[in-house]
Amino acid sequence: MSRVAVVTGGTRGIGAAISLALKSAGYRVAANYAGNDEAARAFHAETGIPVFKWDVSSYEGCSEGLARIEAEIGPVEVLINNAGITRDAMFHKMTPQQWHEVINTNLTGLFNMTHQVWAGMRERGFGRIVNISSINGQKGQMGQANYSAAKAGDLGFTKALAQEGAAKNITVNAICPGYIGTEMVLAVPEKVLNERIIPQIPVGRLGTPEEIARCVVFLASDDAGFITGSTLSANGGQLFV
Repeated sequence: MSRVAVVTGGTRGIGAAISLALKSAGYRVAANYAGNDEAARAFHAETGIPVFKWDVSSYEGCSEGLARIEAEIGPVEVLINNAGITRDAMFHKMTPQQWHEVINTNLTGLFNMTHQVWAGMRERGFGRIVNISSINGQKGQMGQANYSAAKAGDLGFTKALAQEGAAKNITVNAICPGYIGTEMVLAVPEKVLNERIIPQIPVGRLGTPEEIARCVVFLASDDAGFITGSTLSANGGQLFV
């Protein structure tokens, strides 16, 4: 029987590409989303992938949502922690709310989700966890102290948990995308993209969500069983770490 994979933030952007790629690879996929009901309904109608609504910043929401998935689809063997938000502001103007909202979703959300499935993965002796971090968690970004801190925290979480899971055949890895051609990035004015962003990328273009999805499919596979605690940088050569 094919393995069950959960993708948080799995109905739009990079998350949607990951959900589709995992489905194409034979996984039974459940896509989580937090708020955009219209996009989620359209995604489900187009792909047939079941969608489940909850906010990953809520521990109780994650517990209830994953319980529904396990009851309807089966025990979760692959978890892709992709959900993320931005609340950008220069630090001297950043509010406590902007800080906490980003930390609660982008970092605490990993704990909330992973903690729910960890015991089952240990008992079954198998698990794959892939955390979607960011190039800005590696290098920092002006106006994103909250986001950069959370995404850097994701990398520390990955490395620590990989050590705990290794003996139980659970791998934990991270992917750090660079500038990817999602709806959010493509909303940047074309002049800014062409003059300020793309010139920073040695390959001379934005990445695609599908390129990140292919990285996820590999790390989720049996072929990647000897890779854990690693960070895969997919940024077109913009940053070498």
